[in-house]
Amino acid sequence: MNLMYSVSGFAVGLLVGITGVGGGSLMTPLLVFLFGFKPAVAVGTDLLYAAITKTGGVFVHHGKHGSVDWKIVGWLALGSLPFAILTLLAIKHFMAVGKETTGMITYSLGIALILTACALLIRAILLRKAKALGQIDDDHSNSVNAGRFSPRLEIPATVITGAVLGILVTLSSVGAGALGTVALMFLYPRMTTLKIVGTDLAHAIPLTAVAGLGHLSLGNVDLMLLGSLLMGSLPGIWIGSHLSAKIPEYYLRPVLASVLLLIGLKFVMQ
Repeated sequence: MNLMYSVSGFAVGLLVGITGVGGGSLMTPLLVFLFGFKPAVAVGTDLLYAAITKTGGVFVHHGKHGSVDWKIVGWLALGSLPFAILTLLAIKHFMAVGKETTGMITYSLGIALILTACALLIRAILLRKAKALGQIDDDHSNSVNAGRFSPRLEIPATVITGAVLGILVTLSSVGAGALGTVALMFLYPRMTTLKIVGTDLAHAIPLTAVAGLGHLSLGNVDLMLLGSLLMGSLPGIWIGSHLSAKIPEYYLRPVLASVLLLIGLKFVMQ
């Protein structure tokens, strides 16, 4: 066990608990730039890390709040899981024929971070606009998940969104959180914030688990690193969740978005 990995896990967990930003967008760049891990190993390890840490959150959202729309989770998974498997098969094929996948994963990671940075800023704008129009109510018991599209197009649009998330998350480990919530806010503008978070979290678990296990089979997971990160991040998330009410995310989100944008540009330009 490396103490610095656990300290980094704690710091990322603390930020995730305070801001709700997915750990992948912070953890993966940290593993690449600070500790020098290969992008593929950083992505694979972070995917399994995400699957484990998000599981506890879903128990809270489903059991305590009843804020998971399992029907929408199913539609998203119908697109994301097959495309996650296809992406893994493509990576395996490139590895088998001797082609280097590092450049593809690095570029995908950069694009995902840039999109996540934009999503963080857009999410705040969408929330303010929806509340101003009276489209959402923080009382999830009165929510109506009216879709933006007609019932005939609603399911295909959700499945396609899941497919895009499946490819992006499998390649980069980034996007299941911030991009997923923004996508749900766009697709279902009358869904409450609580239900958006719960539904996105529930969909992220099977996606990150399938992608993470796929990377494990490809040798892209460092189990010792995974254990060290979890030792630090789980208490970090717990403390951060309690601090979130005291530290306004209004100030933190633009700073995080700017940092992610700069890191994403660095990955893309490598």
